Amino acid sequence: MKKLFLCILLFVSLSEAGLFGSLSKSGTTAAQFLKIPVGARAIGMGGAYVALADDISSIFWNPSGIAQIEGSGAANFMHTEWLAETNFNFAAAVLKIGNIGTLGLSFTSLSMPDMEVRDEFNPEGTGEFFSAGDLALGLSYARKLTERFSFGLTAKYIYQKIWHMTASSIVFDVGLQFQTELDWLMMGISVSNFGPKLQYTGKDVFINYDFNPDEWGDSENIFANLQTDSWELPLVFRFGLVAEILRDNINTIITAVEARHPNDNTENISFGVEYGFMRRFFLRSGYQALFEEDSEKGFTAGAGFVYFLSSSVPIKIDYAYADWNRLATVHHFSIEIQF
Repeated sequence: MKKLFLCILLFVSLSEAGLFGSLSKSGTTAAQFLKIPVGARAIGMGGAYVALADDISSIFWNPSGIAQIEGSGAANFMHTEWLAETNFNFAAAVLKIGNIGTLGLSFTSLSMPDMEVRDEFNPEGTGEFFSAGDLALGLSYARKLTERFSFGLTAKYIYQKIWHMTASSIVFDVGLQFQTELDWLMMGISVSNFGPKLQYTGKDVFINYDFNPDEWGDSENIFANLQTDSWELPLVFRFGLVAEILRDNINTIITAVEARHPNDNTENISFGVEYGFMRRFFLRSGYQALFEEDSEKGFTAGAGFVYFLSSSVPIKIDYAYADWNRLATVHHFSIEIQF
C-alpha cells in the first residue's frame, strides 16, 4: 500500500505541474505521421511508455529502451488501419553487439488509396489520379552506461509526397532511462522529432507568370515557381514514471504515467496499467492525452500473449483498442519475436 500511495502522489504532482492554461498551436507542424503511436502494448496502456519502454516499440517512445531487450536481438511488425481509410505500418529489428551496445533499424509508412483529381470544371474527376504517402527510415543506437542508466539515439530520414510535391528531412530522437534506488520505480525522458523545418517542392508550384498583364508586347509566359512556406516538425518532450506495484510467481501489476510537452498542442498526461498472469497473459488499460485541448483521444485497452517457440525464443502478440471519439475507433495489432 505504501508503494501504491507514493505512486499516486507522484502522478498527482505531475498533473499539477503546469499542465493547465497552455496555448494550443494545433495544426502548425508538418509530418504529422511522426505522431502516430507504435506498439500495441504501449497503446493499450494509453501511450504512457517513455519510462516502461523495453521492447522494439521503444524506438518510437524512448530509443534508450532497446538496450533493455533481452536476448541477442528482436524483430517486430505492426499494422493499423488508421484514420480516414489510411494504412499505417511499422517494422523494426534490433541486434545487440557485445559491449558496444544495441543497434536498431526501423521503417514507418502511412499510405492511402489513389484518389481521383477533381477541379471546379470537372467535379466528377479529370481522369487523373493522385496519391499521397509518408515514410521514415530510422537508425537507432542504445547502450546501458551503468546498471541503472541507459541512453539511446535515433536518426530518421523522413519523406512525404502528395501528387508531384515532396518534402524530406533528417530528424533525431534522444532518450534516457534511469532505474531509481527504489527497485520498483523507473524514470524515462525523451525528446522526439528534433530537426530542421520541412518544405514542399515539386512541379506543382511551377507557373507561367505575366509580370505586367496591362502592358502589350511583354512576355506573358515567364517561367516562375511559387515559394512554399516551411513548417516545423512535431517536436515533443516526454517525462514519465513506471512503478511495479506487484510481482510474484503468478501475478504482476505495473502502473505508468507520462507527461508530454509538444510544440503543436497543449501539455497533457497519459497513464496506464498492465496486469500480467504467469508472465504470459496480459490485460491493459489506460487513458491518453488528458488535459489536451480539443482532444479526440481517450480510453484505451488491450491484451497480450507470449508464446515460446523454445525456452529462449518468445513471440509476443499484442492487441490494443483506442477510442478517438468522433473520428473513429482504432484497432492495433503487433507481433514481436526475440532471439
